[in-house]
Amino acid sequence: MHDARLPYAFVAFAGDSALVRGDLPSVAVAVQRAVAAGEARPIVVLDASNSQVIDLDLRGSEMDVAARLSVETQATTAGETAQVAIRACGPGRPRLGVVSREVSLLPRHWDWLKTQRGGASAALRRLVDEARRNTGARDRFVAAQEAVDRYLRVMAGDRPHYEEALRALYAGREGDLTTHSATWPADIRAHLDVLLQRCREARAS
Repeated sequence: MHDARLPYAFVAFAGDSALVRGDLPSVAVAVQRAVAAGEARPIVVLDASNSQVIDLDLRGSEMDVAARLSVETQATTAGETAQVAIRACGPGRPRLGVVSREVSLLPRHWDWLKTQRGGASAALRRLVDEARRNTGARDRFVAAQEAVDRYLRVMAGDRPHYEEALRALYAGREGDLTTHSATWPADIRAHLDVLLQRCREARAS
C-alpha cells in the first residue's frame, strides 16, 4: 500500500537517472517502452515505501502489462481492506472484521490468557493494540530509516563516501549525510531527499 507521506508509490531508475515515478502499472509500461526503445542502462524499479527492488513481468503488450499489474494491485488492496473492513453485527452494532491466523504459545501463556477478561482472543487484541500505541511512532521511524539504508545499498553502494553516508544516517547526522552524498547524481539525491523527509516526519510524530 502506498505510504501517503511519499509523493509517489514506485520509482524506476535507468542508470543514474530517474526514468519514471508513479503507480506500478504506469511505471511498468514506461520501463517496457524504454527497453523497447533500446535503453542500454541497467533499470532498477523500487517500491518507494520500503526501497525493495521490484521484478516486473514485461511480457505482452503495454495493455497486457498494465492490466496484469492492475489486477495484482487490486487483489492486494482488497486483501488489506478485508482485514480492517467494518462488518455489521446487528442494527447499529458495527464490529471489525476478524481474520483467523495461527498463534503458537507456550502452555503458561495459554494459562494466563484463559484468566483474562474476554478470553484469549480479546486479551491478545488488547496486547497488540497497546504495543502499537506504545511503539507505533518508533516502528514507523525505524521502517523509514531502513528504507533509506536499503536505497543506499541498491543505488549508492559503490559511490564515493557511501560508508560515511550510511554511518551519518544511523548517527542522525543528516547534514553530514547531505555532505557525503553531494557529488552523487541529482536524481539519486532527489529520491534520497524524499526518503529522508519521511524519516523526519516519522521522528516528529
